[in-house]
Amino acid sequence: MAAMVNGDVVERLREGMANGVLSFPLTSFRADGSLDLESFREYVAAQAATGPGALFPACGTGEFFSLDEDEYRQVVTAAVEESAGRVPVVAGIGYGWAQAVRFAAIAEEAGADALLVLPHYLVCGPQSGLVGQVEQIASRTRLPLIVYQRDQVTFNAESLTAIAALPNVIGLKDGHSDLDRLQRLTLAAPDGFLFFNGAATAEIQARAYAAVGVPAYSSAVHAFAPEIAAGFFTALRDGGDAQVDRLLREFYVPFVEIRDRVPGYGVSLVKAAARLRGRPVGPVRAPLADPTPADLADLERVLAAGLDLVSAPSDSAPTGAAR
Repeated sequence: MAAMVNGDVVERLREGMANGVLSFPLTSFRADGSLDLESFREYVAAQAATGPGALFPACGTGEFFSLDEDEYRQVVTAAVEESAGRVPVVAGIGYGWAQAVRFAAIAEEAGADALLVLPHYLVCGPQSGLVGQVEQIASRTRLPLIVYQRDQVTFNAESLTAIAALPNVIGLKDGHSDLDRLQRLTLAAPDGFLFFNGAATAEIQARAYAAVGVPAYSSAVHAFAPEIAAGFFTALRDGGDAQVDRLLREFYVPFVEIRDRVPGYGVSLVKAAARLRGRPVGPVRAPLADPTPADLADLERVLAAGLDLVSAPSDSAPTGAAR
């Protein structure tokens, strides 16, 4: 089934990655844990309106792991409809390849532009198995694939070359932050292959990734504070080292310190911050847990500091300026 990728999709993604952060929308649930599609529609429309490089619904931040197939269909369809063609929509797929293919078919029917292949479920495999997983999916969908390496999925240069040779595999999202390995992968990849930084709270490592030729990144912060995410992206792009350092010191690092207190806070804190901003995205689903009152109070303080930094006049002096 795999076919040559529509070059327009790749170019739209390339342009988006060069000019904005990649948005990973939250999935809205009601207090009883059921899908709140109306709230999700409002939320994802607001995300699209801020002009991210692309929307990635039903991925890690969107709690893909907790969605059944019908909920997944509703979420991806809503994201496509609410984005209204303004930005590319890249839907998450995962588990074993057979189940990933089922999700891929749903996403294609819903109108998604591309797919993000999340790490497979539970087991570890050799390099040949990691390549085989991607081959099985790629041969059964017409949509372009971006492969996500993190946790038990780590490609070496030979394997990256093998999957990049598949006609509809267009890129790699990296969540390992092993810059030595990543540099080897970028050198092994064909011209035009897309890479982006998918580390948790990617802004912390954005400078380091850019140094090995991977300036594009996903932003969990965009899910609740697009103005902070955009402020950081602009300062980093334009050489505003002083503002980058201020945002790292006063917002991103304190946010990460709260995130690291409890497993799963990488999603739970993001959702809690969106609620603090007035977005009715609801709670997380088990096995995640919402933040404790004490952690929520710390989050509110850090969020206020970040918003103050991007709303106040700042020194956006070029690289090398005193700070």
